[in-house]
Amino acid sequence: MSDKDPVVTVKDLPMTFTVKYLGNHPAKGLWGMKHTRKPVDFLVAQAKNLPPNIILPVVRICITKDGISYQELTDTTGNSSPVHFPVDVISYGVQDLVYTRVFSMIIVTDDNLENGIPFVCHSFVCESRDQARKITYALAAAFQDYSRRVKEENKDMTKVKRFAIDLRTPEEQAEASDGETDA
Repeated sequence: MSDKDPVVTVKDLPMTFTVKYLGNHPAKGLWGMKHTRKPVDFLVAQAKNLPPNIILPVVRICITKDGISYQELTDTTGNSSPVHFPVDVISYGVQDLVYTRVFSMIIVTDDNLENGIPFVCHSFVCESRDQARKITYALAAAFQDYSRRVKEENKDMTKVKRFAIDLRTPEEQAEASDGETDA
């Protein structure tokens, strides 16, 4: 962690941000940049090819100790309902390495592999790379609190859900990722 990295603790939650929803795309794995790379590239390419009169939806994203929710702010019909992901279905969160204003997370949609790929990458375009970083740190605080609660509740349990957050800067990720991505 560098000196300029935002320090976010569970006491700072909830945190709310206004961002653009880039969309979601299936991911091939539970965690790691190698599983967010292709979905993010696909979603960015899709966004770049939108007609001039179509813009990405502006959403308010709220990170609490219980998870992440977002709701569209640009929906003029009033039909937008909040989307909520409990912290225990979020397996990974990261500020993108290539598009440093993009925050992505992998959601586990189903524990049953018979339904196809059970992982979905959701991506958001932030106002700045610092905002993307702060969202990543806020999710890390939620993960830490969730981990603490699970340990307290399940002291005798042997099977614990795993999740990951990548707090490296894009530069540190690039340095470490030689050969890690599928792209």
